[in-house]
Formats: sequence, structure tokens, C-alpha cells
Amino acid sequence: MSDLQEINPIVWIVDDDASIRWVLEAALEDKPYIVKVFDSPLTALSVFDEFPPVAVLSDIRMPGMDGLTFMEAIHEKDAKIPVIIMTAHSDLNTAVKSFQSKAFEYLPKPFDIDEATSLIARAVKRRLSGGVSKPKRVTKTSKQPLNIIGAAPAMQEVFRILGRISQLDVTVLINGETGTGKELVAQALHELSPRADGPFVALNTAAIPRELLESELFGHEKGSFTGAHSRRIGRFEEADGGTLFLDEIGDMPVDLQTRLLRVLNDGSFYRVGGRNPVLTNVRIVAATHQNMEELVREGRFREDLLYRLNVIRIKVPALRERREDVPLLLRFYMELEAKSLGLEEKTLSPKVEKFLSTLLWPGNVRQLKSLCTWLTIMAPDKTVFIEDLPLELQSPISLAPADVEGDQWEMPLKQWADAFLMTGKQGLHTTAEAMFEKVLIEAALKASQNHRQKAAVLLGWGRNTLTRKIQSLGLED
Repeated sequence: MSDLQEINPIVWIVDDDASIRWVLEAALEDKPYIVKVFDSPLTALSVFDEFPPVAVLSDIRMPGMDGLTFMEAIHEKDAKIPVIIMTAHSDLNTAVKSFQSKAFEYLPKPFDIDEATSLIARAVKRRLSGGVSKPKRVTKTSKQPLNIIGAAPAMQEVFRILGRISQLDVTVLINGETGTGKELVAQALHELSPRADGPFVALNTAAIPRELLESELFGHEKGSFTGAHSRRIGRFEEADGGTLFLDEIGDMPVDLQTRLLRVLNDGSFYRVGGRNPVLTNVRIVAATHQNMEELVREGRFREDLLYRLNVIRIKVPALRERREDVPLLLRFYMELEAKSLGLEEKTLSPKVEKFLSTLLWPGNVRQLKSLCTWLTIMAPDKTVFIEDLPLELQSPISLAPADVEGDQWEMPLKQWADAFLMTGKQGLHTTAEAMFEKVLIEAALKASQNHRQKAAVLLGWGRNTLTRKIQSLGLED
């Protein structure tokens, strides 16, 4: 690196979108860099010798040359130049390919400008300190990563982590509500890893009785207990050379947690009733919907085991946290279910897609997939309209999660209001006010044991007002 580069580090911004170039150039104008902006990779490469960059921020989809090919061309000239890949069309494959091509970082659009400038500062610092390591050979596998759908920022973070650790043989803990797709993420981790050609073995520890779980995990010898008529290998031996996915790890009994920790520490275990140690080479990926730190505080989960499992943690967002993905998922599963059932593919009307995007989806992607199955079978026409939806979806406020507390009642109220308006009805406030008052009156009467004077005080009303409301709402009984 020349002395000139260290004194006046040059940063390249390469994007065919003029607005992106302008925003980033303006954000960096007070930074100690010389900023060069280009509308195409070919233009940038033509002046490499004149303006050699210490860091590059490049879009991935551009005419003439894509961002990944551009990054390879940069690294052919200088393998130590950090390249930040940004894209508005991010998916799991893009994230993985970016990191496999040795991107410094992966930045989905739209991005926070402070995050972008911070990444550039880190990249410049890394280059000036000479800390960029040589590219490692990427392990090629015969499998392709699963098609995990998501454009929402919360899913982009999942993709970024998967891309970053795809070639690393590390233990991963996946957190997320039931039905969010934790096993799909675990399978993607396996198929992207150097272990992809080995077995992927899944076990739901919450679904197996305590007395059978030990044998299920570690196997048993013949005669080790009543009914053990022959030797049986467990899931650890089945997964040798591959990945063992332990779902709902938070429900594992504490004594078995001790045995699991021993396997993680030394790679060996004993079958039930066995005397000889069995060696295994297994990557553990665990998942849970529970708060693991809370389980540790309650003494229900070993803290040292959590440390071993929680090397990398991936948070899979609930569907209500990624509403912009609902139409994408609906189209994907409507096509998938039609093919699997051998039926004509149904198309959701724009109104239905918008309506379904307002729901809370307590069952997450699993619930959405079930709806697509139902609509594929039950919808009478090729196009699905609001009136074709199951009746229970017509009252979306009833789909609020059970753990909504405090002022979070506003969320289901908003969803109900959006859904009400989507039906084309009028009288939103009148309808909502009657429902609202009915709920409050019933709660106050219950708390006061049906003593109207006390209930009125709880509501902040006079007794006559309460009586009038009870009569108008038909609550006399």
C-alpha cells in the first residue's frame, strides 16, 4: 500500500442508482476519505491504477457486470481490499454467495446511512491496518441451500448470519416462536456447511418421554432395560459426520443436559447400558421457543451448556414482525400446495393479499401454509376473494397472540381496524366503540362482583351512565 493511500484513503461507491451514489457521497463528505463514485464496475476498474481504493461499496445488480464478478476482479488486483456488497434483491443465496466470494460485509437495501458509513469506516481501518486475511478455499457441496423466503429487514439479518457462518463448523442456537421455520434454518445451515454430504438428523426433545429420550439420543445395548431386545444406535451415531438438530432444547431434562455437555466437550458418549465409549463427529444445531436465560435463572437449564450451545445465535422473526413477506409466502405456498395436491393453482386477489398482511398470524408461517392448503382445496374459483376466506379469519382481533400485555392491546386493535376497512364496510368508530365499551363494562362488573355502583367508580362514570350503557349494549342479562 502506498503512503498516499494511507494519507488520503480512497473509497469507491459503485452503483447504477444515482440517488444511492448521491446519498452515500453526501454522507461521506466530512469523512477523511477521497470518495470516488461510479455508475458501473467497468468504469471503476478502468481507473484502478490511477485511483486504487482502500475500500469498496458496491451494488450487486448492475448492467455490464454484477457485483460479485466485480468483487472478484477487485481481488485479482489486490486480494486485501475489503468489498461491501449491497443489494435491494437480497435472499439467502445472494448472502451466501457474497460471503463465499469473500465480501467484507453484506448490506441489504434500504439501509441505515449511519450503518453504511460505520461499515465503510471499519473496512478502511481493516485495510489500513493490513488485517484482511487471504481468501480461503470455499468448500463446494452437491446440495443447494433451501429456499427460505424473506425480504424484510429481520430476515435479512438471518441471511447475513447464515452467509457469514456457512463455511464454519460452529454450534448454533436458533430462537423463534413455534411455526417460524427454525428447522428450515437448521437444514440450511447443514446444506451450506462442509458437512452437507453427511446426514441431517432432527429430534424434537419435547416430543419424547423422559425415560426414552436418553436411549433416543445415545442408543442402548441389548438387555440394558426391559424391552431392549437388541442393540440400537442413537441419533448421535446416526448423525456422525453430519448435523444433529435438537429442537426444543429448553425442554431437555437437566440430567441429560449433563450428558449432552460431555459429548460437546470430548466428542464421546456411552450407550445406555454400554461400557465402551463411542466416538462421534457431530455438529449440534439447537432450537427453542423459550427464553434460555430465564430457564438458567430458574435452574431448569445448565448455564455452562447454554454457553456451549450459544456460540452463534440466530433469531428467526415471527411473521407479524415481517409483514412485507406475507404476500411472497402466500404466492409461494399457493403454488406449492397446488402442485402437491394435483389441483389448479389459485391466485389471491390484491385485496385478499393486503387483508392477510394485516393479520397477527400467531401460528406464523405454519399457519399461513395451512391456510394456503385450505384455500387450494376449498376456494370455488381460480381467484380467491375476501368472502372465500375461512370465517375465523374474518375476526382478526381474535388472532392476537396470547402474550399480548399492557399497552400492546393497541396492536390487535389496529389490525382489527385495518381488517374492518378492508371488507369495505363503514362505521368503523361506531362498531369499535360498542365493542370497546362492552369489554370494559364486563371487566368492571366482574371485578366488582356485579355491583353497579362500584363498577361505575372503576370505569370513572356515574351510575346512571353505566346503566344507560348497559341497556344500549344489551348487557342487562
